[in-house]
Amino acid sequence: MDMAWLCCLFALLSMAHGGNVTYDGRSLIINGEHKILFSGEIHYPRSTPQTWPSLIAKAKAGGLDVIQTLVFWNLHEPQFDQFDFSGRRDIVRFIKEVQAQGLYVSLRIGPFIQGEWAYGGLPIWLRDVPDIVFRSDNKPFKYHMWRFTTKIVRMMKSEKLFASQGGPIILSQIENEYQLVEAGFGEKGPPYVKWAAAMAVGLQTGVPWVMCKQSDAPDPVINACNGRRCGQTFVGPNSPNKPAIWTENWTSFYQVYGGEPDMRSAEDITYQAALFVAKKGSYVNYYMYHGGTNFGRTASKYVLTSYYDQAPLDEYGLIRQPKWGHLKELHAAIKLCLKPLLTGVHSTFHLGQLQEAYVFKGNSEECAAFLVNNDNERNATVHYENSTYELPPESVSILPDCKIVAFNTAKVGTEYTTRSMKADQNLDSPDKWEEYKESIPNFDKTSWRANTLLEQMSATKDKSDYLWYTFRFQHESLDTGFVLKVNSLAHVLHAFVNGKFIGSAHGSHSSLFFALEKNVSLINGTNHVSLLSVMAGLPEAKVGMSLCLTHHQLELDLTWQNCKSAVKTNLNYL
Repeated sequence: MDMAWLCCLFALLSMAHGGNVTYDGRSLIINGEHKILFSGEIHYPRSTPQTWPSLIAKAKAGGLDVIQTLVFWNLHEPQFDQFDFSGRRDIVRFIKEVQAQGLYVSLRIGPFIQGEWAYGGLPIWLRDVPDIVFRSDNKPFKYHMWRFTTKIVRMMKSEKLFASQGGPIILSQIENEYQLVEAGFGEKGPPYVKWAAAMAVGLQTGVPWVMCKQSDAPDPVINACNGRRCGQTFVGPNSPNKPAIWTENWTSFYQVYGGEPDMRSAEDITYQAALFVAKKGSYVNYYMYHGGTNFGRTASKYVLTSYYDQAPLDEYGLIRQPKWGHLKELHAAIKLCLKPLLTGVHSTFHLGQLQEAYVFKGNSEECAAFLVNNDNERNATVHYENSTYELPPESVSILPDCKIVAFNTAKVGTEYTTRSMKADQNLDSPDKWEEYKESIPNFDKTSWRANTLLEQMSATKDKSDYLWYTFRFQHESLDTGFVLKVNSLAHVLHAFVNGKFIGSAHGSHSSLFFALEKNVSLINGTNHVSLLSVMAGLPEAKVGMSLCLTHHQLELDLTWQNCKSAVKTNLNYL
């Protein structure tokens, strides 16, 4: 057997099986070796098991070391104590595929994950748990959070997937960006953070835990950065014994209905990543590396089914250039610097008013330099080590030997690619289509009734995005002209009066309220109003309604504001 082949095989196996994982102020330490790691976020339920091998292979070819994923509680436990890990939910199969291709895994358990996912990943049945307060020092919530987190950790342990067991998982995350909302929980916030950290560490996974956007993450949990500009904004670990970790370097941004794509250039992504490493950052994860598809009803409010299509691997898993190629070149250049980066002495000095040098020098001749131009408008000519360098605006030049530029973040050599589509199947035959017609309900044909209007999420239990609200009232007057007005917290509303469609209205991702206002004609006698309330993804706020009737205007107010009624009338609600 060829010895070179054996060496390659050993190298692959030693990477696929992580061994002991610790950390210090420089980086994660895997099997006794300090590591500079590049990671890409790929969510297993946003693609299919058939595509996982290809996605992971392309990520590896792009120079990544780690695949990072969220864990989706409401997908795995849609009903209390009824778990599902089949098909796209098969997280073990996904992680084993990553391992088979020689990469590490970062597992973001949460279990609140946000991620533009329905209800932030929390199962809807939690709403019915007595006295529960989500993400707070609240006994019922902490019990269920502990129960699910323990379930996932035990599953990983049983499959020997933690690096401490020879598996690929080198990092885990508990909670998600909690500090953004912590103040809203008052005195119940800080104890919850401490409890979550202690609970996670107590599960004894043998690998470090992180909390992103939690500057006071309790020891030994690592505080990590999320955002576009962590190379500039991250103030650093909250302990000199913790490494600098970036868990979300956004490669674009999620898109919502009615919104324009939020583009981010390959130059900007690499500029921030290189700057982060220059400032002793040791772990950079791209969110998303492949976004994929929000299948079914899994997206959060107003979020498209297409998720992060502008990522290095697009929605369909195709390589999107120049992002994929430019990032690959960045990774290759930084890996030429590993020895001085991990063992050298770090120093920083100015090369000009907006120009800096970050230098790593080892004990012998190892040296790596990052020359930075922070001016976002002008080129800069700088002098470093008796040589002159031209730096484009807002760029980083990487010199693996402190002499020759191996890569500049603003100089893209990768060709742009375009994506074309062709018809695979024509659905033009009538027998391939079926139309479903739903009759418009009125109050007399309903059986579920209440004296107050029901909040939509509590009523539907996440079984549907649709809920009919109906009521009836008597009108005895020659005056038939009225105005129907609805102020809504829903996402879309369709209105019908006496079985006749009178209009629709919708909100947007950036606005909680919208109004529908239409002229209506009433009949003498009993009038029926039917409102079809629609949610485009589970919202962050509750949906609620109140009703009133005035002499000149029929008004439905979904904001719980009181109405002054000029005419007393009996309203029956569903």
